[in-house]
Amino acid sequence: MTSPDPAPGTGTGANAGSRTARTGTNAARSDSVSGVPIVLDEVSKIYPGQEVPAVDRVSLELPAGGTTVFVGPSGCGKTTTMRMINRLIEPSSGTITIDGEDNRRLDPDTLRRSIGYAIQASGLFPHMTVAQNVATVPRLLKWNKKRTRERVDEMLELVGLAPGDYRDRYPAQLSGGQQQRVGVARALAADPPVLLMDEPFGAVDPITRASLQDELLRLQAELHKTIVFVTHDFSEAVKLGDRIAVLGPGSSVLQFDTPEAILANPADETVSGFIGDDAALKTLTLRRVGDVNLGTTTTATLSEPPAEFAARLRGSSDEWAVVLDQSGHPVRWVRGDRVAGATDLASAGEPVSSTVTVEASLQEALDGLLSTASATTVVVDRDGVYRGVIGIDDLVDELRRIHKRHADDDAGSGADPS
Repeated sequence: MTSPDPAPGTGTGANAGSRTARTGTNAARSDSVSGVPIVLDEVSKIYPGQEVPAVDRVSLELPAGGTTVFVGPSGCGKTTTMRMINRLIEPSSGTITIDGEDNRRLDPDTLRRSIGYAIQASGLFPHMTVAQNVATVPRLLKWNKKRTRERVDEMLELVGLAPGDYRDRYPAQLSGGQQQRVGVARALAADPPVLLMDEPFGAVDPITRASLQDELLRLQAELHKTIVFVTHDFSEAVKLGDRIAVLGPGSSVLQFDTPEAILANPADETVSGFIGDDAALKTLTLRRVGDVNLGTTTTATLSEPPAEFAARLRGSSDEWAVVLDQSGHPVRWVRGDRVAGATDLASAGEPVSSTVTVEASLQEALDGLLSTASATTVVVDRDGVYRGVIGIDDLVDELRRIHKRHADDDAGSGADPS
């Protein structure tokens, strides 16, 4: 094992971005409406006076309860395609079915009230309070005041905004990230099975954007809505999407698959261009630290005499070891050749200044590792209890396994892995 970094590191802490379903104070209610399938069949949009379709015969099957991301360059028609789902734009031809029902057979207003919609810069009504904004659709559906107020408070708690602190504020009194959270709460207020999101995080700074992405992943793990998400950022698509539709001119579907499959085997040079030169690093966002075989090192508790610990270390190959407190939380790194002379383990070695959780992505683990001199860091569970260690070599081995699996799949299907 390589020596750890004694200097402070950034760490990742508890990561909210896991694709794995998690429970918490706002766990999914038994009566919550989950997602429904959406099918686009030969859908086109031709605007008057234009010969070239904005959307040309798009066919896609969007699975229920999953997040499908439309990604592509500006002007390719991805937003137009999404808006035809709730008929903010009427298709020129083709069929869109939602849970098996043709959306053209529904009254447009009724349809839109049954589909959540979140846009860039939140789109909140500036003259309404946060509570009034979130209550927009329940009010249109004529919910009674008690039910509406309870739902508003529930939605604010769900997106991490304390109702008592935010209910009566106006949008101008909120940060950009808080406004986007309110926008998501408003979109979910009537518990719709479908949520459309049109570049909702594009107008905020990168740190806030990452936080909002993590929040959306947490919410989706609880709610299982059918989400259609539009972005031009392929990294965002990889992080959020269960499936990605890479779109070209006229919303032509260049590739529609899982993020991992697209990263490993882009369909053509255009898709490769969207991915960029860091496909391997993007692949790391798809794996959790807990998905790999963690390394181990010798551990001790703070109360163990240093001499006894040193004797145990002499029987191992570990140059460094981890000292845990009585709750199992890592607190110190110690060197085997120096611990015998320490007065106690509470002051021996160096503090554990950087950890990653089992729920963190391997990309986040890499970020933490790069902040150290050793390329090794401690892994903990969500309660901060020691679970093992992870190093650069572990990440490289995982990337090799991912690419080998896809190469084997290609060989088995007769595809050319090149």
